[in-house]
Amino acid sequence: MNKKVFALLKKDVLLEFRQQHTFYGVLLYIAATIFVMYLSLSESPNAEIWNSLFWVIQLFVCVNAVAKSFIQENKGRMLYFFSIASPGEFITAKIIYNVFLMLFMSIVSLGLFYLFLGKPVINEIQFIGIVLLGGIGISLVFTLMSAIAAKAQQNAALIAILGFPVILPQLLLLMKMSKAAFAEVFKEGAFMQLAGLTCLMDALVFIMALILFPYLWKD
Repeated sequence: MNKKVFALLKKDVLLEFRQQHTFYGVLLYIAATIFVMYLSLSESPNAEIWNSLFWVIQLFVCVNAVAKSFIQENKGRMLYFFSIASPGEFITAKIIYNVFLMLFMSIVSLGLFYLFLGKPVINEIQFIGIVLLGGIGISLVFTLMSAIAAKAQQNAALIAILGFPVILPQLLLLMKMSKAAFAEVFKEGAFMQLAGLTCLMDALVFIMALILFPYLWKD
């Protein structure tokens, strides 16, 4: 890993430890939302509803976790980063940090879903792989949306507005992939095709971020 990317990544980690209220706030949001679902349902949901609820929660968790990615960076700090790193290094560090943060949040969400809403998943290893792959894809999209929203008078609401049309096809694809993990007969070929398509979409978003961010950086 590039030394500058590592230094920027270390900076984000240190800021997270210093501002722990935001991190714990997201964890509280996850736990409270899933617990309210548990209280509102008279019995454990079937596999289809369970799957839909899980990915909806993932979407909102990512918006809350990643929204502060660029909005917390003030103009003076951005000018300093401009002088010491390239736009590619800066956005790469942000993406790596948000990916690991979202992966952690995804595992926490999955554990709480298992605890409160049951475990209808049959092919558990495959489903965990889908969750991790989905966490990476969603965090990539909203990291880029956070960078765009930060330039629009730091309006966090823009992240959800801009990100929804972009993330919707990927979210539908993840839901379709997830259904395979709930089926008794696991179709390996179809799953690999969908997984490959998801990885391709993630790669395209990453490339798009590397291409577009330098223009935001110079603004």
